[in-house]
Amino acid sequence: MNRGIFRIAFALAAVTLLPGASASAPPVPLPLGKPVVGKPAPDFRIKMFDGTSVSLSDLRGQVVVLNLWASWCGPCKTEMPALDLMQVNGGRHGLRIFGVKVMDATPRQKLRKLESLLHYPLATDISGGYVPIGRAVPTNYIIDRKGVVRYARPAVLTKEDFADLLVPLLNEKP
Repeated sequence: MNRGIFRIAFALAAVTLLPGASASAPPVPLPLGKPVVGKPAPDFRIKMFDGTSVSLSDLRGQVVVLNLWASWCGPCKTEMPALDLMQVNGGRHGLRIFGVKVMDATPRQKLRKLESLLHYPLATDISGGYVPIGRAVPTNYIIDRKGVVRYARPAVLTKEDFADLLVPLLNEKP
């Protein structure tokens, strides 16, 4: 295992032991409008851990992955090293991955070590109808360079998904 992935795995293991990393999820409000595969993506605003925000309109021409995760979610932790590798390999080709913490009361300061190891930013909030599908995390949304939702599923993204889902989108012209 390479050192970067080992460090991410270690930081994720530490998050599991934190007080406040609760396995009980609060209710998720139903969205007014929701992303639909094959349709233009609803605009969103993501509040980043550092207090800044980004919207879909800021990211036009890039391939965007919105990864909705929780610190108590085992599959979410399993997925993070693969997402990190995807960002490292795809970032120079226009890939932007955002890890949005949902259904989770773990304070940001307890996730700083993890945040410092990842090559994609972590966020605390997202608007625009992007919620965990079926209340399941991880949920991933993939939006192409033209702003169309190409994938919306409650499932772990793997390195194979990078090849199958993301590489064709990254090969499209901005």
